[in-house]
Amino acid sequence: MQLLYQTHSPYARKVLVFAHETGLAARLDVVHHETSPTRRNDAVYALNPLGKVPVLVTPEGEALFDSVVICEYLDGLHAGPRIIPEQAPARWKALRLQALAQGLSDAGIALRWDTVRRPEALRYPPLAEGYAGKLAAGYDYAEHEVPDADAPVDIGQIALACSLDWLAFRELPDFRAGRPRLSRWFDAFLERPSMRATPLSGETQD
Repeated sequence: MQLLYQTHSPYARKVLVFAHETGLAARLDVVHHETSPTRRNDAVYALNPLGKVPVLVTPEGEALFDSVVICEYLDGLHAGPRIIPEQAPARWKALRLQALAQGLSDAGIALRWDTVRRPEALRYPPLAEGYAGKLAAGYDYAEHEVPDADAPVDIGQIALACSLDWLAFRELPDFRAGRPRLSRWFDAFLERPSMRATPLSGETQD
């Protein structure tokens, strides 16, 4: 299988961490692709009409996107415990945490547009403040939602760790201050081999 990847995407990293956690990483041919809304990558567009990574090309030649769909697919290829729980209430808790993580990454990307990437004359400070508020509220929610250290790894934890690490990597609003439980959980998760094998690197190319 080929994974169209980006070394500074929290969504792509989630897929690769998932693959490591399920023992599938060796079956992936990981190919880095630079993408952004202002820079067309024809190789990516040929497989995903949205022009975004990650994209997984299956052995049958079918292209799957986005990270949520790819992780669902990968979870059916291994013999170990499911990373996406099959039964309630664990399933809904894991999927809800994944949704929170996706939203944090989305808000962080939007905040970067109005503080770093967009020309200064085109930035809209109230919009940036609104996205910063979403991050703060999301962090507060995560403080009470992260599982205990001995809980089995699931898709929600993987997604949240990748999102928080990306937010720190991009020097976006801090999630540590006043959130000791979240900070302890994150620091412990960072030590997992799957996270250490997939470090973030690089800058967005617009």
